[in-house]
Parts: sequence; structure tokens; C-alpha cells
Amino acid sequence: MPAYWLMKSEPDVFSWEMLKARGKKGEVWDGVRNFQARNNMKAMQLGDLAFFYHSNIGKEIVGIMEVAALARPDPKDDTGVWKCVDMRAVEPLPRSVPLTEIKDNPKLAKMVLVNNSRLSVQPVTAAEWAEVCRMGGFKASTKKSKP
Repeated sequence: MPAYWLMKSEPDVFSWEMLKARGKKGEVWDGVRNFQARNNMKAMQLGDLAFFYHSNIGKEIVGIMEVAALARPDPKDDTGVWKCVDMRAVEPLPRSVPLTEIKDNPKLAKMVLVNNSRLSVQPVTAAEWAEVCRMGGFKASTKKSKP
């Protein structure tokens, strides 16, 4: 089971800055309506790290967040099918990493973001995590801790 994830949000709906403003409390990551994305959230463990990806506007990885509460029923879902997790901001990337650069990097050719760009919650391998962190200005870290 991967310890790293990428989660997308449209910045005009919910942005990295909005998540940072929530502080340690974090925010419910709800409204996901895709079975594969739901299953990825169900697989998440407390402390797993995720890239925050601005979709539609910007199309770039802008920050690192962590799982603050495990999957549970989505409060906006009356069917009981969908799940949500709580996410908390950890740290912004010193430099955002645009999708164009990710697609141009041969080390990231197999990344889900490149091959299934519509999936809103997706796993990231340790090697992909390290490479994106390097591209974003962090010394690469593959540990489940702050970069």
C-alpha cells in the first residue's frame, strides 16, 4: 500500500491557501464521486503524505498535506457509498511543479497523473514522490514525515 498520494482540487473551489488557513484542524476532503478515488481514500493511513494539486486552473502541484483522519462516510452523500478523509497542510512547495514539467520528465512517465489525469485521488510511488519533491525545491525525502 503506498504511503504517498496526489489529491486534486480546483483552486477556485478549494485552494492550497484555504487548506493552510484551516491549520492543524485540517479539512474534510469530501465530494469525491469516483470509485477508484474512493478506494484510494479508504487505503490511506494516518500520517500518509499527499501532494496538493491545483486542477483546471494552474495544473500544478503546490503543496504537501497529510492524512489527519481516516476514511469515513461522506457527510454530503445520502447513499452511504462515498467516503471522505481529513487532510491537513504540511508545507508548500518552494516552487510549484506544473503538469507540463511532470509530463516532460522521463522519471515520471509512469505516474498516474500522466496516464490517468482525470483521477482525483491517486497513489504516488516513493520514487515519484522523491522526484517531484526535488523538482519543487525540496531535498528528496521518501519518509512519512515532513520533507
